[in-house]
Amino acid sequence: MAIWVAVIVCAFLAVELQPKEEALASFGAILAASVATVSVVHLIRASSQGFVRELIYVSGGSYLFLALLSGYLLLKG
Repeated sequence: MAIWVAVIVCAFLAVELQPKEEALASFGAILAASVATVSVVHLIRASSQGFVRELIYVSGGSYLFLALLSGYLLLKG
């Protein structure tokens, strides 16, 4: 859940601080960072319990939010 909040904050900052094309390009980096964060958390915990499930939830939720925000940007401008 905290990763989704970070994705939302980073996406809104990207939209507000960059032109539309650059904001859309940075969405890929935001999505990659959310997936990498799950990996790092599991490396620190040294546990693989629930790794795939958390990876799917974080990547799916982040992708959904970024896709909705991308649609908003494309319709807006």
